[in-house]
Amino acid sequence: MNYILILYTAYLIVTIILTVWVAHTLFKNGQVFLIDIFHGNKELAEAVNNLLWVGFYLVNIGYAVYTLKTYDVVGDARQLVEVLSLKLGAIILILGGMHFMNMFIFFRLRKRALIDKRPGGGGYDYRNDPENLGTYRVNIPNE
Repeated sequence: MNYILILYTAYLIVTIILTVWVAHTLFKNGQVFLIDIFHGNKELAEAVNNLLWVGFYLVNIGYAVYTLKTYDVVGDARQLVEVLSLKLGAIILILGGMHFMNMFIFFRLRKRALIDKRPGGGGYDYRNDPENLGTYRVNIPNE
């Protein structure tokens, strides 16, 4: 029995299942935050959510494949479980770290969106500049 092949197979299967589950959960629940951040613009929120989803898959599955190789000796079932737990633990920590990073960014963006929505909150109106074809900030005076 070749333990290293069992290790690689189990690692990839569990990693992909975890990545798909976390990505689906973030995609489904993050949509609400993005709609609020983008002031009800569902089309923009959906586009950003899709881009985040693809990026999440690329980073996590890419990292899992990149770290597939192990230099540990896997000669029996006990060593297989130990090496697998270290590899899966690293992936789970990365997934958790990315989740908290996304939540931190979403809450900062949402806080900014709420400040912008407040009457007299010193918000900004983002409009296209017809001369420069760029985006600039227009300060909205308090009324």
